[in-house]
Formats: sequence, C-alpha cells, structure tokens
Amino acid sequence: MSRPLRDSVKTRVVEAVDARRDQLLGLARAILQDPELGYREVETAGLVRQVLDESRVPHRDSLALTGVKALLDTGRPGPTVAILGELDSIGVSGHPHANPETGAAHACGHHCQIAAMLGAGMALLDAGALAELSGRVVLFAVPAEEYVEIDYRLGLRRQGRLEFLVGKAELVRLGEFDDVDLAMMVHTGSHPAFRALAVGGSTNGMLAKSIRYVGRAAHAGSAPDRGVNALGAAHVALAAIHAQRETFRDDDHVRVHPIITRGGELVSVVPADVRMETFVRASRAEALTDAGHKVDRALRAGAQALGATLELTTLPGYLPLRADPALTELFRANAEAVVGAANVGAVPHVSGGTDMGDLSHLMPAIHPFSGGAAGTAHSADFLVTDYDVAVVNPAKTLALTAVDLLASEAREARRVVALHRPAMTRDAYLAYARSLLREERYRAEA
Repeated sequence: MSRPLRDSVKTRVVEAVDARRDQLLGLARAILQDPELGYREVETAGLVRQVLDESRVPHRDSLALTGVKALLDTGRPGPTVAILGELDSIGVSGHPHANPETGAAHACGHHCQIAAMLGAGMALLDAGALAELSGRVVLFAVPAEEYVEIDYRLGLRRQGRLEFLVGKAELVRLGEFDDVDLAMMVHTGSHPAFRALAVGGSTNGMLAKSIRYVGRAAHAGSAPDRGVNALGAAHVALAAIHAQRETFRDDDHVRVHPIITRGGELVSVVPADVRMETFVRASRAEALTDAGHKVDRALRAGAQALGATLELTTLPGYLPLRADPALTELFRANAEAVVGAANVGAVPHVSGGTDMGDLSHLMPAIHPFSGGAAGTAHSADFLVTDYDVAVVNPAKTLALTAVDLLASEAREARRVVALHRPAMTRDAYLAYARSLLREERYRAEA
C-alpha cells in the first residue's frame, strides 16, 4: 500500500470514529449505569451484540459464559489482530453509579474500553478500510478481568462451568485465542503520567488465596473456654502478615492485602467458621513465590496459636504484563498523531495487575492507558470526566494501529510477530497456571 493510500484510509477511519461519537459515548454511559461483576455481564454483553448486529458483523457469544467475539475478515491472508474490551466492573458500593443491590460499579473505566473497542472496529468497517488490508481483526468483549467474588467463582468451577477464575485465562483454555496473533486494548485511568494517552509500562503478577479457619463454637459469655475462636486465629494471621512487610524488597513492589469476608455468625457464639481472602502481588515471579510462602506461614501461625484448623486454597491470578516493544512503538506513533506528542505519556510500573499480562506471555500484546478520569481507581470517587479522551481517542488510535499492522499485506503485523519471543506456549501456560492451584488443610498441633 502506498503512503498516500494509507494516509487516505487512516483519514477515513478517523472520520468514521467521529461520525459515531455520540453513539459510542452513549454506549459507554449506558454501561456505566448498569454495572455487572465478572462472569455475570449479561446485559453488557447484550449491548455489545446489539451494536454488532446493527452492523451485521458476525460474532460468537457466551464464550467463558458471557464473552462476545466478532470477526472482521479482509478475505486476504495475514495475521489476526485482536482489539479487546473488558465487560466487567468492580465492587464499590459507595460509588455514585453503583448498583444498589450488588454494589457493582464501573470504578475502573471498563465501560469506556468496550465503547473504544467497538468504535475502532466499526470505524474500520464504516471507512471501507478492510478492502485495503490483509488478515483479520477480532473484536473481543472479554469477561471477568477483575479478580473478585472468589467464592462465587469457585462455585462455578465446582459446577464445571469454568476452570479459571479470570476471563482471559479461561478463554485461552477454551482455545479462543488460538487464532489470534497480536492483542491490544486501552485502559482508562486517572494517573497524571497518562496524559491523554500513555504507552509502555509493566504490572505486578498476582496469586489469590481463599482462607477458612475452622474452630469450635461455644457460648461466648458463659463458656468461651470450651470454644476455639476462629476469628482469633484470623487476627493472629493478619498480625503475622503485617510483621512480614519489612522483609519485602521495595523493588519487587510486593503487595499483600487480606480481608475478612465472614467473621462469625452471632455475637453470642464463639466464631467457628471464619473466611478470608487475600491477593499476593509482586513484579517478579521469584518475589511472588517468596511472598506467597511467607503469607502461608503466617496463616498457619494463626491456626497454631488458637488450635484451629486452616483450610487454604491458592489460586492462579495474573502474570506480570510484558508490553511488546515493537507493537508499543506502532501504537505510540498513532497516539501522537491523534493527540500530539506532548500529550502522550509513559506508563510507570503499576503495582496492580491484569490478566492481559497472561496474554502478553503468549503473543505480542500491549495495554496502554488513556486519561479522561479523575479520582482513585477502584474507589467511590473514580469518575470518567472526559469521554472524548477516554473513548474517542482510544478508538481512533486502536483503529489506526490496526491499519498500520495489516496494510501492505500485513507487513508490520508479520514483523511484530517475527520479532516477538513468547515466554510460553499455550500448553506450557496452562500447565503452569494449573500448577499454582494448591489446596491445604493444616490442623494445629495439640
């Protein structure tokens, strides 16, 4: 493809996004008003299907329970580029747009991701860009990026409805990324470094732990000496975890943040069934393993101190994000074209995590950020304040990057794939993820 022709295609793509601006912003706001937690995103998936059906885009539904995968095929051979958006929300009951029954709220900007993903795909279609490209574009609305409701998801696992508790891992297991060669998405954020758009960066990996202390019930007033206080075991464990914090290296970005999800039944009964959840996060695999061992040791100490029984399940969470450098530079160039070089920032290391990290171990993948939000992510004050920055700019940049990748017989996409060295094969990834699942029952010594 000649440079003038490519520039003409890209101009039409930008105009196509602008033509759909009101629709895209309306879609993002509609999703904001009806937030759903992971693996429950029925209404949000329905909105995605509606947009695809209106444009007669073929798609497959109910993937990993709620995922929607659409295909834009040029009819010419070449790699497949996936543009992703995440369907789910987080739970923040105090958020102004929280669901009053579930507490679900879009306090992480996923509603803008979905609109940007569809905006990019519809612009490629509306602009007639596919006629000038080679390969395929997959528009993928994926479920359950947020690692929440562990007990609920373990229930789905026991029912055989899924294996992995986060969406992209489950979709990898199902083979839904087997036909994808590159993947990209844009996440809304509020960090000043993100400016209008930001590229690069890395994230922590994560393990999840589901914890239960089993004690012995007794009358809390007249016979507490006959009970075994499971809540006391949890308190000792929390103190032991906190005592470990000075042993974590600053450069490893370790984060451990447990919560008690069940503290007992009645105030007059010695707690005999106490539940906790925690994440263990770190930027390196070795640090993650070390921190996980220390947390396990602290949890056993709680059981030993009170004479309780510990039931501990360790679950695979996220792998650290590895942003592909060649794909990053293509995205950066288009970001600068859309918002200007001065408005493109660099993503610092993020101590949170994402299952996009898992994909980045299998293929070239990027997870840039957009600005347009205020407040702190996952909090009641996180709000999108500029939908053009959070939706329209990402849609344009994703679509333009797809054009660059698939133009000229998909030369750039082939180059990015050839340069990339996957950290794992799909089979190796699944074997590794399954190896992280451990169940332990620890009974205190008499």
